[in-house]
Amino acid sequence: MSTETVSAPAPAADEAKPIHILKALNRALTDAMEADDKVIVLGEDVADPEEGGVVGVTRGLSTRFGDARCRSTPISEQAIIGAAIGASLAGYKPVAEIMLMNFVTVCMDMLVNHAAKLRFMSGGQTSVPIVVRTTTGVGFGSGGQHCDYLESWFAHTAGIKVVCPSNPADAYGLMRAAIDDPDPVLFIENLPSYWMKGPPPPPGHVVPLGKAHVVRQGTDLTIVSYSRMLNEALAAARTVAEQGVSAEVIDLRTVSPWDKATVLASVRKTGCLLVVHEAVKEFGVGAEIAATISKECFGALKAPVERLGATYAPVPFAKALEEAYTPNAARIADAVLSLVRS
Repeated sequence: MSTETVSAPAPAADEAKPIHILKALNRALTDAMEADDKVIVLGEDVADPEEGGVVGVTRGLSTRFGDARCRSTPISEQAIIGAAIGASLAGYKPVAEIMLMNFVTVCMDMLVNHAAKLRFMSGGQTSVPIVVRTTTGVGFGSGGQHCDYLESWFAHTAGIKVVCPSNPADAYGLMRAAIDDPDPVLFIENLPSYWMKGPPPPPGHVVPLGKAHVVRQGTDLTIVSYSRMLNEALAAARTVAEQGVSAEVIDLRTVSPWDKATVLASVRKTGCLLVVHEAVKEFGVGAEIAATISKECFGALKAPVERLGATYAPVPFAKALEEAYTPNAARIADAVLSLVRS
């Protein structure tokens, strides 16, 4: 099980009220920019004249820190990431926003062939400490060009870390860790979860990258997930508990590098594993985890490792099809019961 690094005294009463993920991210960026004047923010509409981004994550930053440190850019994903890489080579810590994850396809060359590889191609003399913020997720009928989870593309790319928070405190702590990391980090936010409330992060809260969190203890089966699906998995765990099944739930938090030790320890205890993600099941993160667990826990497994993901198709527009496309708590519960009773 992982531990979070927490410092400083308990928060004041007004700071102890639940906050939503959007506010946690805004607070993380504000605190990072306050602590280090080398932290800069850039992207489409991120400054205050454009309302601080499509949902307001960066609202207030340009007013507080000036346009030089929070800069709205032209609509050019390649230019945004190219500028971020260049600024990082000059000693800055850029946080670049790509408005929606599907649009990272436009700047894949900059991310995969430059940001991820400059450390290696310079013999370790050059690092690229950029954070690329982006959001995605079904739920608003946005269709096939705005809602894809593409984390496995980048998890497959050596040199990039991939982060997917599921709650406000982790969103804050992971963002602070990502900004301080010397290498590029893809920080994937879930659009429907921005307004999900939870306990606020303590002052100085940092969640180390690559450390999972056992959110719920269990004995019969392990569920591994991240981002919005983690909360669906928790709901499923509560449902199956009513039928006598004890599910352990692990929030991966960092997809790459993923915390093998925590997952291995859990599966060796429960003997069963279900991996759940919003991305399509085929060729996804679940496949990598399943392959590793099947090899490392072969003697301890009571059943084959199962994966649950979205349907192998473009994200549909129609509400009924959108709901059928994506895993939810009910489908996760059904998969759990099928696995433990097989």
